[in-house]
Amino acid sequence: MAAAKNKNIHGDFLPNLCHPQAILLLVLAAELIAILLTLNNSHLPQLNWDLLAIYSIQIQWISMGSAIIICRLRPLLNGWSPSKAGLISYGTVLAMTLIFSLVGQIILQIFTAPVLSDFALLKIDAWQLLNNLITAAILAGISLRYLYLQQQLRNQQEAELQSRIQALQSRIRPHFLFNSMNSIASLIGSDPDRAERVVEDLAELFRASLAEPALTPIANEIALCRRYLEIEQLRLGNRLSVEWQLGELNDNVKIPSLMLQPLLENAIFHGVEPLPTGGTITIKIAQVKKQLIITIVNPYLLGKKSQPAHTTELDNRHNNMALDNIRRRLRVHYGSAARLSSSEEHGSFTTYIFCPLAQ
Repeated sequence: MAAAKNKNIHGDFLPNLCHPQAILLLVLAAELIAILLTLNNSHLPQLNWDLLAIYSIQIQWISMGSAIIICRLRPLLNGWSPSKAGLISYGTVLAMTLIFSLVGQIILQIFTAPVLSDFALLKIDAWQLLNNLITAAILAGISLRYLYLQQQLRNQQEAELQSRIQALQSRIRPHFLFNSMNSIASLIGSDPDRAERVVEDLAELFRASLAEPALTPIANEIALCRRYLEIEQLRLGNRLSVEWQLGELNDNVKIPSLMLQPLLENAIFHGVEPLPTGGTITIKIAQVKKQLIITIVNPYLLGKKSQPAHTTELDNRHNNMALDNIRRRLRVHYGSAARLSSSEEHGSFTTYIFCPLAQ
């Protein structure tokens, strides 16, 4: 497999609050909160319009200031754990509330004081500040939680959509289909029984690629990979060697469907195929306590800049897309408890998958 840069793929923690639609919703939500607070402190026949204006200005400044800061921090928030990102976002809103509450008290006293220059008469109402902080803490907690859940649902939908598109369009490369059909055609006359088995293997691969993305027993995934490797063995012959190192696996353990086959396809396409003498792909699967560890090792031919000599920019994009897709799918199913990483050393490329046991 080509040496691809290892990078963490995280879904967005919160929606983009700087988007025009998000800003409009924030303004409307802030105004509704201002009206609600005003109604709580007055009655409809004698609505305090001055109080409404004060609440509106203050809440709008708090919401807009918080949104701007969270937008600036968005790249960092997406890379942090949900708990850390949540605390930072929550603290931002509370900090903005404290700052604008203080500024609001000072401005009101300046414009209502008999002598505008007499700053010695300025007083800070600590109870009012505490009241504002408690109110902001409740509203911010509810709002941020809602925005977080909304974004996570959107992330999951996007990951599942990308997974489905990847399964339909990119999981099995066209060259593999053409080579498989040529192999079948060559076997029909000399070994019809084997040709029939290859057709069945190919049909099973396409059936799996067209199925809805879901968790599947690991035994089924291994069986599917064996079918795929048997088809490739027809084309590559002795140039392709496969070594399976399977530990004691619980039959009830499940992993995302079609997670291993794209990695093996990349290992052959980027690793074994360009080597004149071929090479060996080693697949290690083991359970360690409550974690499933999958390791795939393949050789690759180095060219300039530590990249396989035959690899094109399109091939690299396809390789990176496959790895990124698997990272997204792992994140959808397991959250931050699963990860995919890779390393290269002495002409060998190794892919690691760590995920909790899902039964």
